[in-house]
Amino acid sequence: MSRLILLILLGSVISLLGTTLGALIGISIGKPSRKLLGALIGFSGGLMFSVVVFDLIPEALQNWSFVNTVLTCISGIILVSFIDTKLQHDKMDKHIKMALMTAIGLMIHNFPEGVIMGCGFAAGSSLGIKMSLIIAIHDIPEGIAISAPLMITKVKRWKILFYTIATATPTILGTLVGAYIGKLSTNALGLSLSFASGIMLYVVCGEMIPESSKLWEGVSSTLGILAGVIFGLVLINIL
Repeated sequence: MSRLILLILLGSVISLLGTTLGALIGISIGKPSRKLLGALIGFSGGLMFSVVVFDLIPEALQNWSFVNTVLTCISGIILVSFIDTKLQHDKMDKHIKMALMTAIGLMIHNFPEGVIMGCGFAAGSSLGIKMSLIIAIHDIPEGIAISAPLMITKVKRWKILFYTIATATPTILGTLVGAYIGKLSTNALGLSLSFASGIMLYVVCGEMIPESSKLWEGVSSTLGILAGVIFGLVLINIL
């Protein structure tokens, strides 16, 4: 049992490194120009869109029915649109709002990732370590997606780093759950993936891509979005 706990801790640390590295990339740019921010947010949005369309939704469809996947995805969109409307009424800074909604979607998404990693440790240490490495690489752009919008605000860098890393904590909780239950029901996995997909689609299409174009109307924002989509597709197929 102690060996399993050590493996869980090791895997959790490895998986957190991805989000941390993404956050460090986001905050190390200094005072980025509007052109660079437009390209960076566009890249993050394109990459997240690619992950949702080519990875999360297909994975949900493998574990759940088409109708349930679509309806739950729509439910995620409705929920985050309600939150968006509420935040607009509260006159929250648009970049903080963008980061907050991105974080909500990623935290919901990170829990089943952690469960999968925990199941890997329960099945064998090599599989668990492999899953933690995959999750770490996968979470680098997620760290960038949260930290990049916050760099435009007056939020201090250490707080940006803390907030970004905090979004990865559901991965640790999911790892503990997965390690002890051995497997997750396909319904629960399909629900969480579909719901997270709806939230992330809304954030990408309603916040990140439009904001990228507002920051810089030139071709660099468009190229950033397209580069993110292509990079996401390559990343998914490699891993």
